[in-house]
Amino acid sequence: MAFTYFPGGHIVLSDKARPIVEATLPVVGEHIAEIANRFYAHMFAEHPQLQDGVFNRGNQAEGSQPKALAGSVAVFATALVKSPQQLPERLLTRIAHKHASLGISPDQYQIVRDNLMWAIGDVLGDAVTPDVAAAWDEVYWLMAYALIHQERGLYSARGVTAERVWRQWRVAQKVPETDDVTLFVMQRIDDRPVKTSLPGQYISVNVLMPDGVRQPRQFSLTRADDGEHRYFAVKRVHGGGKPDGEVSNLLHDRVQVGDELTMSVPYGDVVLDDGGRPVVFVSAGIGVTPMAGMISHLVAARSRLKVTLLHADANEVSFPLRRQIAADLARLPQSALHVWYEDGTGSELPLTGTHAGTMELTGMDLPDNAVYYLCGPIAFMQAIRSSLLQRGVSVRDIQYEVFGPDLWQADTD
Repeated sequence: MAFTYFPGGHIVLSDKARPIVEATLPVVGEHIAEIANRFYAHMFAEHPQLQDGVFNRGNQAEGSQPKALAGSVAVFATALVKSPQQLPERLLTRIAHKHASLGISPDQYQIVRDNLMWAIGDVLGDAVTPDVAAAWDEVYWLMAYALIHQERGLYSARGVTAERVWRQWRVAQKVPETDDVTLFVMQRIDDRPVKTSLPGQYISVNVLMPDGVRQPRQFSLTRADDGEHRYFAVKRVHGGGKPDGEVSNLLHDRVQVGDELTMSVPYGDVVLDDGGRPVVFVSAGIGVTPMAGMISHLVAARSRLKVTLLHADANEVSFPLRRQIAADLARLPQSALHVWYEDGTGSELPLTGTHAGTMELTGMDLPDNAVYYLCGPIAFMQAIRSSLLQRGVSVRDIQYEVFGPDLWQADTD
């Protein structure tokens, strides 16, 4: 499949495919969720091995994974037609980093293509003429090749192949942070060099479940590397009417000190840029974990940057990693910590400011020319990002970390 990059990395549809995709985008978009559901069901029936160590079956069960695929393809196809000079680069980069952390290989894209094209034909029937099929095949491969190209570079930068992303680590400590959050301190057990993480990155953990199926999850690294250990925090997922999170509960209840876990090398595109400008971290709940990692890196580097953390939570005892973060910020000469607690303003931490209710930036004195890093629920990040844009903060100065299958949603506000 031939495809074209304009100078600067832009991707364009062929002259033949473009009008066909433009004409059929509404009908494909109308049925994209059903196409995604049929795709996954058919692919897992044909390739059951992909359910072991690749896909999150919790997201499959609740329907969020098909929704994520549908949303990503729709965003990409719409951009190809309407704004090929402004493709969703952040979306592609986030997906590529997640794929690299799972050890995705180029040959798996052919499997996805075959089953996705089958699903399009199965749902749309006779409307999928040979020309329509060829045009959407081109859309798929444009997106796939863009991801494959990025993933190849990510593996090369880490000195690994897709097959060597994983290694065993031993649980050295389990530290309760809150009623629902536990910190895992992992220690290396072999002589392979430890690939240093960048501030803000995450690892994937591939957990063997009781039924023998491996399930991967991503967790932010919460401390700067020391060459021997990795640190990550896990929030116990309560179903709230749905099944509880199987991996988070297993890690909390069954994995003990001395056990081994399979972990990937670090990946993640939301990385602290120590360019000398003030830094503002904005988080909610467990979304504070990448912020803790970035702040730890700043301490290790003896940074003199102006650093501000704005955090929202139910109350202080629900605030994960609060003692580590407060201690680290105290070691940075120009730091501030503001919190918003839904249950009131009681605090024993050394805070710059405490506020009741949900986070509100109106009236906040934020540093000029700052760069912003956001992490938390999608709705929280979209609201904060909109508030920052209204204050005149440039889009390029706002980065945000997205976990779970919702990688595409933060680009739709």
